[in-house]
Amino acid sequence: MTIEKVPFGTLEDGKIADLFTLRNDSGFSAGITNFGGILTSVKMPDKHGNIEEITLGFDHLHEYLGEHPYFGALIGRFANRIAGGSFTLGGKEYKLFRNEGKNHLHGGKIGFDKVLWEGTSFDNENEIGVKLSYLSKNGEEGYPGTLKVTVTYTLTNGNDLVITYEAVTDKPTPVNLTNHAYWNLAGPGSDTILNHELTLFADSYLPVDEHLNPTGDILDVSGTPFDFTRHKKIGKDIESAGGGYDHCFVVRSTDSTLSDAALVHAPSSGRIMKISTSQPGIQLYTGNFLEGVTGRNGRTHVKHGALCLETEGFPDAVHHSGFPSVILKPGETYRHVTKHSFSVK
Repeated sequence: MTIEKVPFGTLEDGKIADLFTLRNDSGFSAGITNFGGILTSVKMPDKHGNIEEITLGFDHLHEYLGEHPYFGALIGRFANRIAGGSFTLGGKEYKLFRNEGKNHLHGGKIGFDKVLWEGTSFDNENEIGVKLSYLSKNGEEGYPGTLKVTVTYTLTNGNDLVITYEAVTDKPTPVNLTNHAYWNLAGPGSDTILNHELTLFADSYLPVDEHLNPTGDILDVSGTPFDFTRHKKIGKDIESAGGGYDHCFVVRSTDSTLSDAALVHAPSSGRIMKISTSQPGIQLYTGNFLEGVTGRNGRTHVKHGALCLETEGFPDAVHHSGFPSVILKPGETYRHVTKHSFSVK
């Protein structure tokens, strides 16, 4: 197993961003930059042994500095949406930056995906990785409290990519961290993920309003286009779901530390990705707004060109008392672990 660290580019303030490339002994690799904690690349063999890229992203740092659909981004302080761009906590209203209509989305104007993290690599006997650290100051993007955050990317020789998020605060504050990787397990040259087969270990989901905010209801998936409890092609019912999925599913809880959340298979390549998590929700997003976006190697993406499976607390939970709390208090530690396990058949 090897770790390579190289300069990735220079930010506007003159600081240098680094790119860490983790490789195991079976041809699996992951790229992480300390700018935005972005997962820039994941490569793995297909059923014929061809090692190919399976995420969307860019070739150069300057492309990540501009506007893009959060390719590989580390999302915080709050993943997904907060309706109206405000919330009340302890009797005080906090106003956040509205960057999606009236919504606050993925941490705001300068979320965790747009800041430079401190990054250090580590090499243990059967795993290698990168530990990122960031101090989010009181009032940043409108949030209360100074939040100390660490995120660790770990690659194992068993083809597991584990992301561990931890945070502590000095004031009560909402915290909901995730990674926004775009996956296409078929590899380069494949157009959409509509033929990917998906299982979600979720018996219910959160319906949304016209602004993609949860209504507050939790509905059974049975008999609906949102039923992925048995393996089915993503494209099978997608038109009945409004032409695309962008919904949080409620992960079926188990007694294990990590609960199985999703299983994805690309029949054309044989690649399989299994996701397990400590979080109560997983957001399925089917790249509904990717059409015309140019990414790595100058490739122009199409609608449904990739999917995201974002493990998280429930979106807009600050406005719904029936959802699990997303408020972190002083003396507590936010801890979120998500494991991506890769295989081929």
